Amino acid sequence: MPAVLKRALELHQSGNLVEAEACYVQALAQLPNHPQIWYSHGNVLQQLDRQEEAVASYDRALALAPDRPELLTNRSNSLHDLGRYEEALAGYDRALLQMPGLAMLHNNRGNTLREMQRRQEALASLDRALALDSGYVDARVNRGNVLQDLGHYEAALAEYDRILAGDPQHAAALNNRGNVLRELGRHAEAGDTVERLLQHHPDWPYAPGLLAQSRAACCAWSDHETLTRRVIESVRAGNRADQPFSFLALSDSAADQLQCARTYAADRYPPALQPLWQGERYRHDRIRVAYLSADFHNHATAHLMAELFERHDRQHFEVTGVSFGPDRQDEMRARLCQGLEHFIDVREMPDQEVAAYLHRNETDIVVDLKGFTLDCRAGILAHRPAPIQVNYLGYPGTMGAEYIDYVLADRHVIPPGHEVHYSERVVHLPDTYQVNDGKRRIAESGPDRRECGLPGSAFVFCCFNNNYKITPPVFDIWMRLLSRVEGSVLWLLEDNATAMSNLRREAARRGVDAERLIFAKRMPLDQHLARHRLADLFLDTLPYNAHTTASDALWAGLPVITCMGQTFAGRVAGSLLYAVGLPELVTGNPQDYEALALQLATHPEQLGMIRARLQEQRNRQPLFDCDLFRHHLESAYLTMWERYQRGMPPAGFAVERRTP
Repeated sequence: MPAVLKRALELHQSGNLVEAEACYVQALAQLPNHPQIWYSHGNVLQQLDRQEEAVASYDRALALAPDRPELLTNRSNSLHDLGRYEEALAGYDRALLQMPGLAMLHNNRGNTLREMQRRQEALASLDRALALDSGYVDARVNRGNVLQDLGHYEAALAEYDRILAGDPQHAAALNNRGNVLRELGRHAEAGDTVERLLQHHPDWPYAPGLLAQSRAACCAWSDHETLTRRVIESVRAGNRADQPFSFLALSDSAADQLQCARTYAADRYPPALQPLWQGERYRHDRIRVAYLSADFHNHATAHLMAELFERHDRQHFEVTGVSFGPDRQDEMRARLCQGLEHFIDVREMPDQEVAAYLHRNETDIVVDLKGFTLDCRAGILAHRPAPIQVNYLGYPGTMGAEYIDYVLADRHVIPPGHEVHYSERVVHLPDTYQVNDGKRRIAESGPDRRECGLPGSAFVFCCFNNNYKITPPVFDIWMRLLSRVEGSVLWLLEDNATAMSNLRREAARRGVDAERLIFAKRMPLDQHLARHRLADLFLDTLPYNAHTTASDALWAGLPVITCMGQTFAGRVAGSLLYAVGLPELVTGNPQDYEALALQLATHPEQLGMIRARLQEQRNRQPLFDCDLFRHHLESAYLTMWERYQRGMPPAGFAVERRTP
């Protein structure tokens, strides 16, 4: 054995990867036809995360020693990491022809199939791995992950629990158990599980944020300040402390939210090494726009977007809906399929394949309606399938990714001077950024107060935001209002039993009878809108405002009071109130918010005038004029497209308001 090869092996074994790689190069100069050296060189490159080079070394080894299973396996592992899933799968299959009884190959094959969205096949491969080795913990973790992807949460939970029975400190099992419990709405258990994870693995990625999110979802506030401060400080340090969406409810700093998004995007959705769009300019009769979402069904995003899809100018825009969410055959999905010119279901296509479809179709503008919310597929945009890529509606903040060109906003949610906190170029739409469906039906006859558990003559404050948006400072204000407005009640959304119990306990701690908190069960949208008539005043939350819930209230004729925060997510309700002609309901600090709520609750004639004005002018204000919004949005798309056609880079701009 040449001395340089011996030295390379020693360095490799000791973990000195950079020097080992250099020695392997010297050894290959002496023995260029030695497959084992090429294989070892590929392995060290793989460990250095130089996957393209690793594949090249494995290819040289395979040319000299065809079909060696360990070469095929490691080559496929690198191909998997590069997102070249079809090639990886082919390599695993070739290796399995020689070693069909190797559980590790079935496990790796299952992981690749999962990335390809072929989840049932992935499950079969993982089952085979476990049949060969029932104690194969990684395969069991991966099986739980696929079951979670499929929505089989109880079965996934059983897999993680089986692992933890043998190894109570297993990090991935604890983390994934916390996630699946959150999906099941068992937030207290999720928090306890993640707390166990952090005790044993304090640096586990995103675990502090998951703990904070779980505690917030069940309104468990005993360590709210400490936990929030811990997550924020860790985000500021550039750590993977929280996911961007859950961080919106913790942070009132646009700068911190940008840092969180940048860290997350770089970690989970880095830009592709070879972007699909390479600067070519398309020439079409109509601008091709594709909307990407998992929510093309009975979901808040669809409720806002439906009429826009129907009203798009088909003479100048060719509009496609790209769905990667569940195929729920409900009334809304049928309406969306009819309203969109093209509708494709890409649930079973990997990100790169969806991106390739968009690129092959010469899509001019891709609009991501998910951002970093649940079930997002930002990896599609990371492949840069289109010359213009837009962040809109679903995620109220920056995505921190260089491949997102624009974010659609207005001057309320992103005021002048705040653009520095967004990685995208900011496009200011007139009036408000939020589209609304002016066809949303309100049930003619809804429940009465008695049926909803509300007292007949009491003043009803309400907030139908998700419980995780309720924070101790906001709740303090609400309890002071109940104390000062005799007989009043607070009507909240019934999110989960633990939150309901905790909120009632927190009310009692503040000297308010817990029975004055009344909880509303979820119900179909038309009936939910109808029951807004039973409330007197909607109280907003901070740092994460009401969004669709605010427009629902205003559409139903219920006044909303808000306090403007410092971030996009904390300024949405203000934007909506300006757009519906009620700027006097927007306050700038918590003290004014509380004072205004008390003033209106104790002066029924003043509140009555506001309510009457809202009812009278609702259909004449920009907020619910979908065709006016459509015109402004299409003007924005046209400006983006014209800049691209001239070879100009993306830049922020404001759309002029259409005059009647």
